[in-house]
Amino acid sequence: MLHLRMISPPDRTDAVVAIVEKTVGTTHLVVLKGAARVPPGDLVLCDVAREAGDELLQELQELGLDADGSIAVENIDLSLSRRADAAEEEAPGEGADAVLWKQLTEATHEESTLSITYCAFMILATMIAACGVVLDNAVLIVGAMAVGPEFGPLAGVCVGIVRREPRLALRSLSALLIGFAAAMAATTLFTLGMDAIGQFEPGMLDRPRPNTGFIWQPDPFSFVVSLLAGAAGVLSLTSAKSGALVGVAISVTTVPAAANAAVALAYAEFAQMWGSVEQLLLNLAGIMLAGVLTLYGQKALWRTQQGRWTRLTKGGAPGR
Repeated sequence: MLHLRMISPPDRTDAVVAIVEKTVGTTHLVVLKGAARVPPGDLVLCDVAREAGDELLQELQELGLDADGSIAVENIDLSLSRRADAAEEEAPGEGADAVLWKQLTEATHEESTLSITYCAFMILATMIAACGVVLDNAVLIVGAMAVGPEFGPLAGVCVGIVRREPRLALRSLSALLIGFAAAMAATTLFTLGMDAIGQFEPGMLDRPRPNTGFIWQPDPFSFVVSLLAGAAGVLSLTSAKSGALVGVAISVTTVPAAANAAVALAYAEFAQMWGSVEQLLLNLAGIMLAGVLTLYGQKALWRTQQGRWTRLTKGGAPGR
């Protein structure tokens, strides 16, 4: 369930209430006249099943509530109410399959912002992966994957394409490319520094590396993994599952390759460097392709659910 908190201009409160009342899957409607001060207006509260939330938000925006008042949406972790249970049963579809497109756009916009913190995480993740590459240590590779923040910009590119928001797609792509460029440059300097103090040496990169050798040797299997990771990442984002854990799956195909390219560049191992760069670009393309296709599939499913929602609301929602 979702909880909506709305501030409505007094002249539109009746229309807001009418929209909520006719929406299948809503309950716990509360209207407090004149309760809002900034901006001034009436406070309207309600709960809505997640699968009906996107349609309700769209109608409220068409009413101009986001411009002249406000709409705040919160996830309800626990709701002990028979009315809430009945509302979820009334709404068509399953809440886990529902996509709040406005929330998705806002979330990816925030996560894809090029900031000092984002670049710092990218650099640290790639440096940790560099240690894992040189030592052929899988534990360090996993640690680097957990730190890598590139899932946000990758999702932003996919959402920008599907939602036809070129500004979001371009800013996300810029954050992705600049972040990786900064991380690889910093990791190259880090490698030279570690070499200067005797912690890294060229022979460590040339020796057999059964745990990390795949990183700079792209093959069809690598592309398949990137497709699976991209689909899993987008599904985690749209279904409000744990994005952090899925972010690890995303990073397994990106951050280690960037780290290996940086270390190879520092030691003039150009064959490994270009192999790692090819692996990185192949994986990024696969993740974004899978992400876009997954979002289009969810969009088609949402349209089907919207048709069912429209048929149910023609006669008005049942009494609450």
